[in-house]
Amino acid sequence: MSATMRMAPALLLAPLAACATVAPAPVANPPAGMQYLYGSGEGAALSVQAWNALLAYVSARVKARPADSVVLAEGARLAAPRFVPCGDKPFAAVFDVDETVMLNTGYEYHDAKTGRGFDAAAWDAWEKTGEGAVGPVPGADHGLAALRGLGVTVIFNTNRSAANADSTARAIKAAGLGDAVHGQTLYLSGDDAMGSRKDGRRATIAARYCVIAMGGDQLGDFSDLFNAAQPVSARRDATLQPLVAGLWGNGWFVMPNPVYGSGLKGGFDDIFPMDKRWAPPAIGEK
Repeated sequence: MSATMRMAPALLLAPLAACATVAPAPVANPPAGMQYLYGSGEGAALSVQAWNALLAYVSARVKARPADSVVLAEGARLAAPRFVPCGDKPFAAVFDVDETVMLNTGYEYHDAKTGRGFDAAAWDAWEKTGEGAVGPVPGADHGLAALRGLGVTVIFNTNRSAANADSTARAIKAAGLGDAVHGQTLYLSGDDAMGSRKDGRRATIAARYCVIAMGGDQLGDFSDLFNAAQPVSARRDATLQPLVAGLWGNGWFVMPNPVYGSGLKGGFDDIFPMDKRWAPPAIGEK
């Protein structure tokens, strides 16, 4: 068959094809990260483990008032961290929302079934209408209630849109996480001029409260300094500097999220150092 003959049917059908909607290929199973986070006992256990550690830490800090909060002071560096003083301010704990205290199960189902990846318009619609398909991160509902029982104000600092503040507050409540009031216990992207960066919102919160714990699923939930255009390896190394490493589980608590976010970056050269690579020996070699 000639090339002309092979192309002819396609040319004849092109106008019709342009008008048709191509159905996405059926998805057999959710991606591995979703299986782990939304379905596995291991993912649930890891979350509960983090909440148990957080509550133990906060209980001790409430009894022995700290001099400083766990929010980095303006001008601090990861290599030389300084923290906002507590004074006599009331206690608070600050949390990201999505995949830190609340699981976006409905949205991730949509994402898994369509296979289209993140879509800003779909996410905006989810923020506005998804409150019926959310749930608590395992341990979060009981953990937040326990914090409030200790007299610690729970504050949410999320990159959901300020334009959707009311629907986000409803979703938080629907997930069993209690009430959230915009500008008081709920801070959102658009509340200041810093966009998705959270340091400004953290500073506002730390000016009013002694923040004794923070929880998040991304490093930016603790400091924007982690996202200062660093290579993958340097960003990882920043978490391991002695003065920063001592904060994990001691004021800063990370929740698992293998589904999306700033941690899912890097090619082979970023992830696998040359001196740590291996391949099976050739036949006959020992």
